[in-house]
Amino acid sequence: MSPPIRPAFSRGKRPVSRPACPTAGSRALDGARTLGVEEELFLVDQLTCRPVPAAEAALARWRSAHVREPGTGQLELEFQREQIEVVSPPCATLSELAEAVRLGRQEADDAARAVGARAVAIATSVDTVYPHVVSSPRYLDMMSSFGATAREQLTCGFHVHVRIADDEEGVAVLDRIRVWLPLLLALSSNSPFWKGQDSGYASYRYQMWSRWPSAGPCEPFGSAREYHRRVGELLATGVPLDEGMIYFDARLSRSFPTVEVRIADVCMDAEHAAVLAGIIRSLVETAATQWREGRGPAPALASHLVMAGWRASKSGLAGDLLHPVLKTPCLPAVAVAALLEHIRPALRRYGDESRVERGLDTLLRDGTGATRQRLVMLRTGDRRAVVLDALERTHLGSKAKAGALNVR
Repeated sequence: MSPPIRPAFSRGKRPVSRPACPTAGSRALDGARTLGVEEELFLVDQLTCRPVPAAEAALARWRSAHVREPGTGQLELEFQREQIEVVSPPCATLSELAEAVRLGRQEADDAARAVGARAVAIATSVDTVYPHVVSSPRYLDMMSSFGATAREQLTCGFHVHVRIADDEEGVAVLDRIRVWLPLLLALSSNSPFWKGQDSGYASYRYQMWSRWPSAGPCEPFGSAREYHRRVGELLATGVPLDEGMIYFDARLSRSFPTVEVRIADVCMDAEHAAVLAGIIRSLVETAATQWREGRGPAPALASHLVMAGWRASKSGLAGDLLHPVLKTPCLPAVAVAALLEHIRPALRRYGDESRVERGLDTLLRDGTGATRQRLVMLRTGDRRAVVLDALERTHLGSKAKAGALNVR
């Protein structure tokens, strides 16, 4: 059996080396695919609900008071001091993952409260904010090299790691899930505001993230050797500072035996996050099965996926999307129905079918975090009210742990 995953890594750490091209083959994963997530959360002032550069102070308090318990999240610094990252443990079931997400969010909020802040799951700030980069050599190099793209990059994403047998299987998965990634963006959309105004997009985070030169969709790779060759060619240009800046919408993890799907906004609800992770695991399982059976990926040019990603970023679930297979405009419900048909056998294998169907029905009926933020703004006209509502949804179902930190 492949080793269990630690589903995420700190981008500030040196990556563990891995073979340039593992032995090709059609080896199936031995056992169920574990999964885990990285969630980036905003830190906002307890009173004003405006973003505050509290990450380093909050993380220091967490480290000094934290006692490691099974199933709890690990906190990490992110690029800007107004955000913090929560890393889940590897999980076998969606119930485990949902609970890990809730516990991780609670850890982040406890740490934030200790320094007068709160942790909230929105993907861009509702207010205008001038962020402060974390003072690590790598991040300072990024600021120097990429100017306004780095300076203005304050967005919170949701990264899902799913275990793979080896890089060959992983690249086969990447080639086969790429047409479904824009729909995942639409399902997660949770960033309608930018600089205090409605951006006109359901996921403006994706528009900002796409400014990085290595971000976005890729053409199919065909093999692990070709994947690593292309990554090497990108690094040889000298534009990305290191392999951690290969910001494909989905990629092989640098350090662990996982596929990392990176296209999504952070989800406001923990249950929403678990459902999205379950969909991604079933996409990975379906793709690996297709590969073992000798079935090729659905044809799609990267340029077409750019159009689909833009459409998903603009509409979320509130307007037409591009059909993942037919490549024509369609209602979100039609795209979701195609997704369910595609992954249903894998959902059943993992016992996730009913939970994922319920979650998707709720999203289609009530909308995503972007819809909720806009409705609160329309009702109140108050940016603070939008953040307060998001805070309530972020920690729905969480239980405060008395004595975890000396919260002021």
